[in-house]
Amino acid sequence: MKAAQPNKWLIIMAYFVVYVVWGSTYFFIDKALHGFSPFILGSFRFIGASTILMGYCQLMGYKLWNKQIVKQCMFTGFMLLFIDMAGIIWSEQFLPSGIVAIMAASAAIWFVVLDKPKWKQNFSSLPTILGVLFGFIGVLMLFYEQSTSVSVNEEQQFLNMVGLIVLVVCSIAWTLGSLYSKYITDKQKTQIVKKPTEDLHIMVKTAWQMITAGVLFNTVAIFNGEYARFDLHHVATEDWMAMAYLTTFGSILAFGSYIWLLQVRPAIEVSTYAYVNPIVAVALSHFFSDDIVTHLQIYGLGVILFSVLLMNWNLYKNTKLVQKILHFVSRKHYAH
Repeated sequence: MKAAQPNKWLIIMAYFVVYVVWGSTYFFIDKALHGFSPFILGSFRFIGASTILMGYCQLMGYKLWNKQIVKQCMFTGFMLLFIDMAGIIWSEQFLPSGIVAIMAASAAIWFVVLDKPKWKQNFSSLPTILGVLFGFIGVLMLFYEQSTSVSVNEEQQFLNMVGLIVLVVCSIAWTLGSLYSKYITDKQKTQIVKKPTEDLHIMVKTAWQMITAGVLFNTVAIFNGEYARFDLHHVATEDWMAMAYLTTFGSILAFGSYIWLLQVRPAIEVSTYAYVNPIVAVALSHFFSDDIVTHLQIYGLGVILFSVLLMNWNLYKNTKLVQKILHFVSRKHYAH
């Protein structure tokens, strides 16, 4: 019996959430930073999100504990949600949210550079090599733009450069954590054991990652003095609304939509969110904040997105849509 196809409007709504909500989180981090210091923001966001998500998993009857898997989730939570998000939040104190989103999109470069088992495959492909080169050029354009900006003083230029370097380190951490998660999962699938370990639901794993990030953010906020300086009376209503948005829409709804789409749509199709998120972030930064979006930033965004396209070209060219486009173009070419 053929499985029932999901409602097309649910798919459209899920894509809207993944495209727009994830892209808007950079903008709302900037807004939340008006009332919350960086590590308190991360602490509140991930402790709140993990509490809601773990409560949902318990209501659904999912298994919540497996020592080995939870340890792995703690490591990926440390790399993906703590190191990466801490750098993003901290950098947005100095950098426009649009710039941060563009730098986040450049993480695709490091997936090619650091995925050693696929070096032979990746670096034997001309589009992939060109994609890496264009990606680095795009990042260098952003560094140049921030280091030569006449609208800020030398001290701010220095902070901007530090922020960009932090974002590069965060992208590397995100990549290493993602690769670890990928290969440890592949290893578990192929490993032959007498008593197979029952896996945990993806939502449970995500909740443990968020718990790890929330605890670490909270610990740093305690020891670096952020809680000592924190005054609830200085947090405006709009700051709490931004925090609530990041916790519910950014950390729960968007991720849930992403996971659901991966189950019902091709992964390559779902991955297109990486092209839309920075565009949404730059648009929000330009129209709803005082940040100035320069032509060089737009050019850098275009170069980086083009580089991501090239790095994924070998995957995209096998999809039906791209095959139809290439066939159409070739017919036009021969017709002329």
